[in-house]
Amino acid sequence: MPRSLPRLIFWGVLLLVLAAGGALAYISSGIYDIAATKQHIAPVYWALTTARRQSIRARVIGETPPANLTDANVVATGLALYDQHCRQCHGAPGLPPDAIGLGMMPAPPNFAQMARDLSAPEIHWAISNGIKLTGMPAWKFRLTEPERWALVAFLKSSLNITPADYRARRKQPASEEQPKPRQPEAPWDPKDADQRGRVAILQYACETCHVIPGIRGPDAHVGPPLAGIAGQLYIAGVLRNTPDHMIAWLRDPQRIDPLSAMPNLGVSEHDARDIATYLYSLR
Repeated sequence: MPRSLPRLIFWGVLLLVLAAGGALAYISSGIYDIAATKQHIAPVYWALTTARRQSIRARVIGETPPANLTDANVVATGLALYDQHCRQCHGAPGLPPDAIGLGMMPAPPNFAQMARDLSAPEIHWAISNGIKLTGMPAWKFRLTEPERWALVAFLKSSLNITPADYRARRKQPASEEQPKPRQPEAPWDPKDADQRGRVAILQYACETCHVIPGIRGPDAHVGPPLAGIAGQLYIAGVLRNTPDHMIAWLRDPQRIDPLSAMPNLGVSEHDARDIATYLYSLR
């Protein structure tokens, strides 16, 4: 055995001990901010999303979905179940998540991203077993196997369901589900508005539909990417790109364009001004 090998082993073990001790000291110190208003640091977000994706894929190898996932009755059953149990966190065509879904960190993925990026067996596994550290429950203890596959059927068909169609097929009027805007406690202050806007973007789960520079999210391409939005001529193709128009769009997109898939999120004027300030920094 070369003389240098024991020395290398010694230094390797010492480095591992120091790294473990440093990590323990960091965790014990309370320096790491666990507030849901703070983004995960990039390595943590990457680790969580990669572990989730690979874990699900490894557990559905060889699984074959039922043949009736395109049946209209199965899809209708899934829509009713989704509206009752899932829309609150994941949103629906033209409808936002409820307040509980908007405030989670990481934000629950948008329904359209799941429909596009996950296979039917992967969606079924996630619904059935839940996902740690996300707030996603294991629905196999609350829904039957046919009901869980009906949810899969709805999600896989949801990309072809318009907001108007979804509203027509659900039992409750959409107006009952709109989040109520919070009233600002003080007059709007432009100082540090871009930083407040960055936080507000996370609290309204904007990153679940848009890729936004400076915001870590699921790389979702449900809505258009917002890089360079400050230099665009129009907002959503219908409004001239001005600060006032941006604020109006953020607060009530359905009034401006009822055919838009972007839901009303109950954004207060205070938050809309902050978000607009951040978006106009993206040149």
